[in-house]
Amino acid sequence: MEINGARLMGNIRTLGTLGINETGRSRLAASDEDKAGRDYVKGLFEEAGLEVVVDRIGNLYGIWRPEGCPDVDPVMTGSHIDSVINAGQYDGDLGVLSGLEVIRTLQEAGFRPSRPIVVVAFTNEEGVRYQPDMMGSLVYAGGQPLDEALDSIGTDGTRLGDELARIGYAGTIDPGDIKPATFVELHIEQGPILDVEGTQIGVVESLQGIHWKRITFHGAQNHAGTTPTSMRRDAGLAAAKVNVREREHALANDKFLCTVGTIALEPNAVNVIPDKATFTVDLRSPVKETLDSEDAGLEEYLLQVAEQEGLTVESEQLTCFDPVPFDEGVCQRIEASCEARGLSHRRITSGAGQDAQMMARICPTAMIFVPSVNGISHNPEEYSRDEDCVNGANVLLDVLVSLSE
Repeated sequence: MEINGARLMGNIRTLGTLGINETGRSRLAASDEDKAGRDYVKGLFEEAGLEVVVDRIGNLYGIWRPEGCPDVDPVMTGSHIDSVINAGQYDGDLGVLSGLEVIRTLQEAGFRPSRPIVVVAFTNEEGVRYQPDMMGSLVYAGGQPLDEALDSIGTDGTRLGDELARIGYAGTIDPGDIKPATFVELHIEQGPILDVEGTQIGVVESLQGIHWKRITFHGAQNHAGTTPTSMRRDAGLAAAKVNVREREHALANDKFLCTVGTIALEPNAVNVIPDKATFTVDLRSPVKETLDSEDAGLEEYLLQVAEQEGLTVESEQLTCFDPVPFDEGVCQRIEASCEARGLSHRRITSGAGQDAQMMARICPTAMIFVPSVNGISHNPEEYSRDEDCVNGANVLLDVLVSLSE
């Protein structure tokens, strides 16, 4: 049995046209552009005869429960359709639309599952407009209270709950009311390993832990030309020191990554010593002990720099997710499909956060990766070859069949 590759790729390209504005392809969570994407996916679910349900955090479900199918916990697949700013067209979209394509293929083949199959598009996986990221799946899995998530204030000052209601996706059921027996997510790798090696499928057995912080140094604003270097309380210098230190630690440990992704200086003038520096730090490692140690070491260093430079410092923990091992049994099913289809494969760790890491809290979970050309993602140049996307969707087909028989 094979999925309809032309239909899948046509749907991906159509969804990819939605949300293009002055910033490129940008479907931020609960935005008008997100609504356009949701409406398209919802329409595809309805066209396939699926029961469409939205929960109160805005997660969108397409449920296939053919006549005679037992009323038992379903097999679930899916991902997200919200994006970063100026995004590509594969991140998240591949997983949602491949799940739908699997169901349509099974319907056309006359397959009758012994479990319902559910496709989900989770809300706010990217965490660009509202934080934390992976919010829809986090709330679904019980990791964040629903009301707290709905009260999240976005970068534009909006409240998530109000925006979901505005675009018509506030939902009617509680997150988690649909309880999955298993969850499988197909995704692009977003890194270069599979593409460089020429490997067709990544069997994702684990996912890196992620800690996000927002750090603010407070110093003293002063004249750039009249203040001696030794008398400065330069918040910008402190931020730079942190960035350099974290790069050195990452170079010394191939199991650790760190990124200063945003930074803002005040008053942000060419001839003024900044009295405030606010920046974010993204710490990642597949090893919990490494992640915790680097996090604690960074906190100590912040205090040292503040003392050295005559500053005060504030540190806010934005997210704190431990590394996640995925289910060995599901991984073996993925490998069995690859063997049967003659696809090259390898075990791999996801370097990016994924909805699957939240779902692993509540049910057996694993992921399927397909190559990202040159490892590019979160970028308009993001590209996965049609044949690789179709290979991944066929592996997903096999795994969902085996889990629903």
